[in-house]
Amino acid sequence: MRKSFEELDYRPTPIGALSLRRRVEPKTQREVFEIKLGEEFLMSSMFTFSEEALANLALAHLVDENIENQNLNIVVGGLGLGYTARSVLQHKNVGSLVVVDALEAVIDWHESGLLPLGLELTNDPRCEFRHADFFALATSENGFGKKLDAILVDIDHSPDFHLNEANADFYHFDGLTKMAKHLKPGGVFALWSDELPDEEFCQRLDDVFDKAWVEPVTFFNPLLERDFTQSVYLAITLNVNRS
Repeated sequence: MRKSFEELDYRPTPIGALSLRRRVEPKTQREVFEIKLGEEFLMSSMFTFSEEALANLALAHLVDENIENQNLNIVVGGLGLGYTARSVLQHKNVGSLVVVDALEAVIDWHESGLLPLGLELTNDPRCEFRHADFFALATSENGFGKKLDAILVDIDHSPDFHLNEANADFYHFDGLTKMAKHLKPGGVFALWSDELPDEEFCQRLDDVFDKAWVEPVTFFNPLLERDFTQSVYLAITLNVNRS
């Protein structure tokens, strides 16, 4: 019989101690994988609906099921437990996926098979893990090496609640404009947030993109026995006339 709780790995990182835990949730009897940064929960396999919605909402504006071998090029910022990446790869018209994560331990946990989705992702030839600072790449001149059909981000808790305050500039006009230059015309930017929709951030996106909006993502939380709402922000097509 498997233990009801295990700490599978523990790593010091530049932003704090990172731990991977597996436990059985008493209320649901589900096996749950969790990543903690210090005493703060970063991610849990108990709730993955909004992470999957991040991919599916973004690709809904790109994928044309009538076109074979559409060969979309996607970048995901933040590997986490891999649910966003897996949802991207479930779209057969995706030709390449680069998943960028600054935490080397998280990549190691996937590549070693310690996380449930790890081998599924690493065995897909379209998928590449890149150990790097997503924000530095996204705002650099060369970006990710080629123009992209979509950039999806699930790193910080929200546009104004960051794991590292060095990330803050990305969520304002200059950072978003630099990132948007790496999208193809008609490309999609999508951002996950743990908080309710924020119209002020939608306005920031609207200042950079031609179209921007937020999708509330609501799911049932069995621990709280009520619905819980998170957000996915979406923006399409940089207006090249804007500076």
